[in-house]
Parts: sequence; C-alpha cells; structure tokens
Amino acid sequence: MTLVSTTLLSKRSAAARTALVLAMMAAFVLLTGLLDGSDGVAVSQLLAQPAIPLANAMPGLMLALLLLVLTRRTVLSFGLAYLMQGVMYGVNALKVANLGTPLLPADFRMVDQLHKGGLHVLGSYLPHSPWPYLALLGGVAVVVAMWHHEPPLFAARTGGRRVVIGTLLGVTLITLLLGMPGWGNLYNGRKLWMEPWSAAATTSHSGLVSSLVMFHLQDRRSKQKADPNAVSNLLQTTGDAVRAHMQAAADPATALPDIVVIQSESFFDPRIVRGYENAGLTPNLDRLAAQGMSGPLHVPTYGGGTIRTEFEMLTGLSLRYFNNMQFPYLQLHDKVAPSMVRSLRAHGYETVAIHGNDPTFWNRNTAFKALGFDRFVSQSSFPGDAPVDGKYMADSAMTDEIMAQLKDYGPPQFLFAISLEAHGPYDVPPKDTAARDRIPVPAAVDAKDKTELQTYLYHMQHADAELGRLAGLLAVRNRPTLLLFYGDHLPGLTAAYRATGFVDGQDMLAQAGTWLLVDPRNREEPQRFDTASWMLPGLLLERAGIHDDAYFALTQVLAPSLAKLTRAPGAAPPPIDSQQLLLDKDMASVAVLRMKGKLDRMLPASLLPANTVVAKQDDEQQHVPASAAMGTHH
Repeated sequence: MTLVSTTLLSKRSAAARTALVLAMMAAFVLLTGLLDGSDGVAVSQLLAQPAIPLANAMPGLMLALLLLVLTRRTVLSFGLAYLMQGVMYGVNALKVANLGTPLLPADFRMVDQLHKGGLHVLGSYLPHSPWPYLALLGGVAVVVAMWHHEPPLFAARTGGRRVVIGTLLGVTLITLLLGMPGWGNLYNGRKLWMEPWSAAATTSHSGLVSSLVMFHLQDRRSKQKADPNAVSNLLQTTGDAVRAHMQAAADPATALPDIVVIQSESFFDPRIVRGYENAGLTPNLDRLAAQGMSGPLHVPTYGGGTIRTEFEMLTGLSLRYFNNMQFPYLQLHDKVAPSMVRSLRAHGYETVAIHGNDPTFWNRNTAFKALGFDRFVSQSSFPGDAPVDGKYMADSAMTDEIMAQLKDYGPPQFLFAISLEAHGPYDVPPKDTAARDRIPVPAAVDAKDKTELQTYLYHMQHADAELGRLAGLLAVRNRPTLLLFYGDHLPGLTAAYRATGFVDGQDMLAQAGTWLLVDPRNREEPQRFDTASWMLPGLLLERAGIHDDAYFALTQVLAPSLAKLTRAPGAAPPPIDSQQLLLDKDMASVAVLRMKGKLDRMLPASLLPANTVVAKQDDEQQHVPASAAMGTHH
C-alpha cells in the first residue's frame, strides 16, 4: 500500500513538474510576442497562425530549456533566457531609433569591435536615462536570487537523462546558430514572412528573432557566383565604350597630380530636407561646385555603416552585388584586395590613409593593408593637443594633418582622409552652444529632435568650412592637386526627417548624399550629375589621367544607367527598366570575378594594359600591370 502511494505521489510530482515547464514555455512565447510588439507575433495570432509566434520564440525557448537542464531551476532558466532576449531587443530598439533599420546577423560582428575603439563610438548611442540600466540590474538581481533560493526541479542524478537531453538541446541550438539548411523548413518566406530586400518589413511581421534567423540562413546560402556568359555579354556590349575611356590618355608631359579624398562623416546637402530648400548652409560646397564636378551621391547605407560607402569608394565594387557582405572590412579575409589604391600605387603614388580614431575600429588597420595603403595615420599620430568639438576630433585637426602629410617633392601622393567631428549621436553639446542654438529648425521638429538637428548642422557647417579652407590651401601649392569630397551617408536623424519629410517625397533610406571633384587651382565649367560611391574611383582615376584599368572604365560606361540603383539596406527597390535589369545582372557577375581576382583573364587583349604580368592571389591567377605586381604586401 505504501509503495502504491509513493508511486502515485511520484507520478503526481512528475506531472506537476511537467505542467510547470509547459506553463513556463507558454508564458515565454506570449511574453516574447509582447516584448516584440509586431502584429505577426501578437497573442491574438496564436490561433490564427501559431507558427509565427512560436518560431519567433523558438531560439529563446531552446536556450531556456538547455539552461533548465544545466541548472535544474525553472524560473532561473526561463528568466535568464528572457533577460538575454530583452537585452537584444533593447539593442534593436536603439538601432531602429538611430539608424532606422533593425538588427541584422552581421551586426553581431560588432561585439568584437567593442574593445577596439568601438565602445567609444558605439557607446554614444546608449540611453542616458538610468531606468534601462536599473531595469537590467533588477533582472540580474532576480536571476541571482533564483539561483540561491529556487529549489531544484529534479534530482541531480537522472541516470544519464540530463546528459542526453542537454546534448540534444545544445546540438540543436548550435545547428541553428550555424545556419544549418534544415532550419529553412521552418524559417522561410512561405511559412513565416520575408521581404529579402527589407529587414524592417520582415521584422515588423515575423518578429525580430525570426527575422534574424531567416536573414542568417539566407546569408549562409547565398554564395556569390559569377556567370561567365553574362560577363562576356556585358564586355561585348560595352567593349567599344570601355576602349574609348581607356584611350583617352592624358598628356604624357603633364605630371600626375596629388590626390586628396575627404570622406566627410554624415555630410549631405540639407536642401533636400523640407524647410531647408533655401537655407544656404553649405556656401563652400556651392562655391566649389561652380568650378568643378558635383552632384547627388547614391550610397549603400544610412545613418551609420561608414565602411560600406568607404569600401565601395576604395574598391569600385558595389555591395549591391554582395548581399552577404554587410560590414566588408570585418569580412575581408584576403591579404590582397582589388582597389583604386593599388591602381594608384602601380603608377608610383605614395598612398596614405588618415583618420583621427582608433585604427583597429572597423578593422581598418588590417583592411587598409589589404587594399594597398602604404601608411595609416591614425589617432595616436595626431598632435596631443588636436582640437575636439563635441565628442570627437574637430575637422580642423584633420585639415591640419592633411597639409602636414602633403609634400612638395617626391612621388605623387594619394591621401584618403576620414573625418569624425559630425559623427552621431548628436546629444553631446558642441564647443559653441550659442552658435548651435542660432541655427534655424522647421517648426514641425520637436524640442529634443530640434537640438540634435542643430548640433548636427553645427558640425556639418564646420565640415563645409574646412572644405573651403582645404581647397584654398591646395590652390596655392606648387604641385597640382585633385580634391574629391563626399559624404558617407545621411546622419541618423530619423525623427527629424519624419517630422519634416524630404523634397522629393521619398523616405530617408532612398535619399542621396553629395559629392564634389575639383582642381582647386583651375576653374572649369561646372558639371552636375548623379553617381554612386562605387563609381567614384573610376571617375577620379580618369580625372587624374589614369586610364589603364578596364574595370574602372566599365563603371564609368555604366554609371548613367546604374548609379541610382544604389540604396541603403531596407530601402524600397528603385524603379528599374528591362535594360537596367540586364546590365545590373551582368555587372553582378563582373563584380564577383573582380573581387576574386579572376576578371582580367576574361578580358580581351584590347582591354588589357600592354605591360601585364601574371600575379597570384589566393591560388588564383590574375593579370595586373607589371608595376602593380610589386610591393603588394606590407
């Protein structure tokens, strides 16, 4: 009788434990939907389309169950998993507020950047209110209390069942993190909802976690492949035009000019924003545009992700053709990468990068070697008393360093300078708050967003002023100099843009920045036209009198047709006709072969420089000019 009673009690205890775990699992799914806030994962959808809220909670559930097996404490395990999930949602909210786009799998690469100067920049976006941190501390306190006081759900010894179940859960979770294709049976556009062009649209329906998993699986599947027939077709179609660009040789008696490129942090022309059409905030840009080339610049990012634009500008490769490359410098593993920098070195240029920040942030110290820079002048090489305005080094310090690096003797020089002063967020008061507060702001912008907009415009006007000062200094040099100036992306003033709107009626993700190319010593007839960041190097090389790279010449032939297709991730696809679609598709194959160092072998002899040799890159043969084959490693 006693044995029977014990058995019944044991069964009831097992049933109670099972019921508790099932209740916690159900609560986890419901609370995840509440935390997410998207319509597709709402509690009301559990009966209509249960797969979506369940899929969104699945990774967190697996983590909670794995913790339960390890700790034997129910509330502790589910609470800790939910707390970790909450932190991720908090980071997502910060990214959406500042950059207008949700988290993507590639964003997790930034964790490695926090100890490489990234905390100084990325930490600026953290909330200043103490409440989020107090809430996080409260959650940690609950977890610690549960660890000490919550009784175990089951005995420590289970006859090996804990090991088996824990191993199964761990392996299953690892397969998800690794993006194993089997997960595509659940996380796909048929069962859930996915807009491959827009993380925001996918997240707003399927939930943040499902969106991350689907984009992770997509990245794992999307190996960039080139179609040789497409490449041949494009080269045949454009061959005459490419040859014409390559034959437009410069006067051999004319010395190659020094080249100074300014990548101006978050710079754009405010006249595209409603309320600023006639503000006249960029007098130096306007003055210089009247004596050279300028126009709208289409870039592959918004509010952040500077290295996306930077990579396109230095390589001439469009990230449009590399969907799985969100942060190129963090994903660039080759020791040698094709770039404009290497083309300039092949013509005898000394190549120098300048940036007043930690050289390891964004992995620039490694990436710049792969791209071919001879030297990288970073924060530690600037004077100790270099001026700071707001949170970052002033643009005036960068101008001073550029002039200190330029020489009036020796080989031609290429200086690539990256500014920092106008970097967001814009909640740190600048040096002259009175000047900031005098900047007019449209009435539709509320008080908090008004101050941030004024702070940005204050720093942007400094960038414009330094552009004018630098052009004046270059104009009186003894050596000819080309000056290219462009903004890497629009600043992340999302709330202000939504209050004002843009002149063209499109949203912030579809807006173009601005670019300028001038010879400060010689006034020319102004030319204004659209281009994209990946087309700038071809234009700059042509303007410098360097015409021997067929790929860069091709970018100039295609520029009128393809420039406007470049947009930030998450932007609505631009209108595209059948001819553009074909050119775009063919150019994708060209870009992949260029990246792999295999393009030149497909070029006809008429498009190769006369003095080519065969160099080796990652066990692949490629043709390069003889002068470029030397000194490719540092």
